[in-house]
Amino acid sequence: MGYPGDQQPHRQPHLPSDQPRWRDAPPYEAADDASPYGSAGRRRREASPFEREQVQPYDERDDSTPYGTPEAPRREAPPYAGGRWRDEPTGGPGSGPGSSGIMDEPAHDRRSAAASVPPPPEPMWDPDAPVPLWRRPLVLGAALLALIGALFLGLWVAARGDKPVRTVTAPTPSPLVPSGPGGQYGYAGSRATDKAPLSARELFGKKKIGEGAQSYVMTVWRKEKSCADGITGEKIAKALRAGRCTQLIRASFKNSKGTIIGTVGVANLKTSAAAKKVASAGGGGERKDYLKPLPGKDDATKRLGTGEAYAGGWTQGHYAILLWFQFKDGHKPSKPELKRLYQAAVDITDKTVFPALDTRALTGNRG
Repeated sequence: MGYPGDQQPHRQPHLPSDQPRWRDAPPYEAADDASPYGSAGRRRREASPFEREQVQPYDERDDSTPYGTPEAPRREAPPYAGGRWRDEPTGGPGSGPGSSGIMDEPAHDRRSAAASVPPPPEPMWDPDAPVPLWRRPLVLGAALLALIGALFLGLWVAARGDKPVRTVTAPTPSPLVPSGPGGQYGYAGSRATDKAPLSARELFGKKKIGEGAQSYVMTVWRKEKSCADGITGEKIAKALRAGRCTQLIRASFKNSKGTIIGTVGVANLKTSAAAKKVASAGGGGERKDYLKPLPGKDDATKRLGTGEAYAGGWTQGHYAILLWFQFKDGHKPSKPELKRLYQAAVDITDKTVFPALDTRALTGNRG
């Protein structure tokens, strides 16, 4: 018989002879199980497809199935590969004359054939081969510049399309700390920039200061009507007059044990130079010019002014800070004891006078 690839119609097949052959016998059925041999029991064979119709080539044959089975979708004729036609289904092992005569290639044969095909060789790397255009630095740089240019162009177009926004200028807030005159003391360098008078509350607003062994209690304070009322000595009195002193405020303190007592006075002069002259006059070993101690009513500070003491003075801008510190019993202090008196004066003024005068140096206002 012909193959589908012959492109010619099949010739009329040779019909089998009347002599039955066992391989041509159809399957046994109910009461017709007689042997195909013998005239009485000879069974008439079912016409084969070759007897019923002229077999056409594979691509042109009728779509009817040999035995009236449901029509199966037919695929296009596959190429001839490996000596077998793999597309047309067969009746499986033992298929008879009703089969299409096209053998299906087993699955394992197909896998073996696919595995036997070697993969295509990989291209060898050539170091001298030209670099692709898209990987060249010049091309990458140009692409980056084009991207940046497109971005800026888009922003420019968007900005031109926006409506102008009315700008409202907010008032500039005034600084909390005014920019005053320079120098070491700022506004406090002269009474011309620090005109507000001092107050006792500004300087000595806390009655108790410090903690533990360095704690002190203020027992009395006084604001003098005249600067000369709070000092002793001609030299210091002359310096106060020359510096045009307008204020002198004094306050007395005692330590937590009541063994160290002292008085602190602040004089308001015209300039910082005048304040230095007053502070240098209120000292010295002979103790002729000094701040008068201010006695209190308590048992400790009422003894101020009796006995030996440490007397001296400091300055802060146009202010002179004058000191008188002694022991309660009035004995002459040794060098280590002078250090204790000096430290007491530092502890008290660091908590009272100097913070107030530092504020004045920054603002020039009342503290």
